[in-house]
Amino acid sequence: MPSSHLHYLPLPLPYFSILVGAIVVLVVLLQLEVLHYAYRQLGVSFRAALFLLIASLIGSYFNISVAELPAQQILSGREISYFGMHYVVPVVVAWPGTMIAVNVGGALIPAAVSLYLLVKNALWYQAPLAVVCVTAICHWVAHPVPGLGIALPVFVPAVSAAVVALLLFRRRAAPLAYISGSLGTLIGADLLNLGKVQGLGAPIVSIGGAGTFDGIFLAGVLAVLIASLSRAAAEPSAKEQPPGATGS
Repeated sequence: MPSSHLHYLPLPLPYFSILVGAIVVLVVLLQLEVLHYAYRQLGVSFRAALFLLIASLIGSYFNISVAELPAQQILSGREISYFGMHYVVPVVVAWPGTMIAVNVGGALIPAAVSLYLLVKNALWYQAPLAVVCVTAICHWVAHPVPGLGIALPVFVPAVSAAVVALLLFRRRAAPLAYISGSLGTLIGADLLNLGKVQGLGAPIVSIGGAGTFDGIFLAGVLAVLIASLSRAAAEPSAKEQPPGATGS
């Protein structure tokens, strides 16, 4: 089967450009040293974080085939709208069935970064609990979409991960939000719904690709914003400390 069919953008170019614009904004803020503290809180340098965001966008074009399911009818060459977002169904010719693939930018990179942040921040107890919570939410909200696979509203992973992380461990909410937003979405929306993709007519069902990539990407961006807000909350309390006072 032609490998070229496995490689395509998970979103139409105008929507994909919005994610590129988010990176441009982050670059500007980094140059102004607005987000340096945020990335220190997240547990990676700002250069490494910027590289990972760009790598995620580039990697979203590539899918690695892992399995193939027989399909009754294949729908291809379409643009599907779901909760205001538009997703591309790749054009295929004489496709034998539904291909199960893993997206590089939406699954492999976020999973690797999540494991790194878990170890670096020693979130041995908080991370599994947060992932379970976000997994349950994403699994409940995600729906099979004919011709596409599994999809869920774009802001669900980011918002649910932020709320869960802030409630469980505010001091390490940034890395916890990234971990739970990435792994919770991959497990809850994609992996636990693989049994529902049979018969949807999707030529390719990409884990971490179309349908969930945008949510996973935004969860990473939101993790940085949470870290920035934690700094803003800490600074006023520091200013309230009487002159000459020292911490215990």
